[in-house]
Amino acid sequence: MTLILNTWIFEADVKAGAKQADLVDRVAKLGADGIEVRREYFTDIDSELPEVAKHAKAHNMIVNLSVPDVVFEEDGSLNPKLGQYFKEGQILGLKKIKFNTGHFDRFTGDLKQAFSQFPLDEIEMNVENDQTPVSGTVSAIKTFLTAAHEAGLTSLGYVYDLGNWAFTHGDAEAAAKELAPFTHYIHLKNTIDDNGTLSTSADLDTGMYDWRALIKLLPQDQYYALEYPMATDEQIAAQIKLFQDR
Repeated sequence: MTLILNTWIFEADVKAGAKQADLVDRVAKLGADGIEVRREYFTDIDSELPEVAKHAKAHNMIVNLSVPDVVFEEDGSLNPKLGQYFKEGQILGLKKIKFNTGHFDRFTGDLKQAFSQFPLDEIEMNVENDQTPVSGTVSAIKTFLTAAHEAGLTSLGYVYDLGNWAFTHGDAEAAAKELAPFTHYIHLKNTIDDNGTLSTSADLDTGMYDWRALIKLLPQDQYYALEYPMATDEQIAAQIKLFQDR
């Protein structure tokens, strides 16, 4: 299985000034297959994008991009920034780009025509269950992706984010079963429920979910990402081994 490290893992280092290009080297040293950079972590995106691409190419690493933005605006129109995000993705040499769905329920246009402007044959586009009622439900994701596939946009897929189901009070098992046909990428993190106060765990084995059982419900040949803050490279290496020994 292909294992990616999302740069949220290095949150403390990013807050201390670390650049995502430098994190590529750390991810390579840790033995992962690729890195998922977060758009919100760039401070000078124009200079940093080519640096990430250069470092990734040097290590022959996969690059994915997480964009904290929606596909569909409040009024249902296509987000006008999507074209810019795909151009940034081309600079990075992306495999996958990830968004939140947004208000597809208000979209009235032609999906195939609307998406024809994007290089979907070059960069795989996915939507994730986030922590909002708009984009974080099985219904919202399935409705959009079913319509997209019926319009011939069969490359569009879904990122199953395990930990986020706790925050939307969703059923992670039922979601895995229902959304498995669309799943192209799996984000792994566990969630601690402390009498109703939810937090992301720093250990896959600590939290509400039996992640090993849940991933058996999903396609086995897709990308997996670890996505939760960790304090040291030793801890990250131990979590990688935990995943590999599952």
